[in-house]
Amino acid sequence: MFKGLGQMGDMAKMMKAAQEMQQKMAALQEEMHNLMVTGESGAGLVKATCTAKGELKSLDIDPSIFNSDDKEVVEDLILAAIKDAQSKATERAQEEMSKLTEGMGLPKDMKLPF
Repeated sequence: MFKGLGQMGDMAKMMKAAQEMQQKMAALQEEMHNLMVTGESGAGLVKATCTAKGELKSLDIDPSIFNSDDKEVVEDLILAAIKDAQSKATERAQEEMSKLTEGMGLPKDMKLPF
């Protein structure tokens, strides 16, 4: 007769867990704006720093590469450094998400939307 109450209790637990997950996801989203990663190219001649969300924050270029004859090379190095930083940002975001899902007892490789 009271069998339905057990299911409601399970539903309440699930709702609470979902709410906790939502709060942790929101906190992680905010943290991603503060986590910095640096990508580089040309053996460190060009460095790009971005947030774990992939937002470019700074670019550091060694002055030795500024030669008007090498304009395309410099542009390629800049793009490569930015792509490296963005790739590292994606990896960092996935690492942080894995920590969150593991902490909640979910599969480590579970992909959740950002």
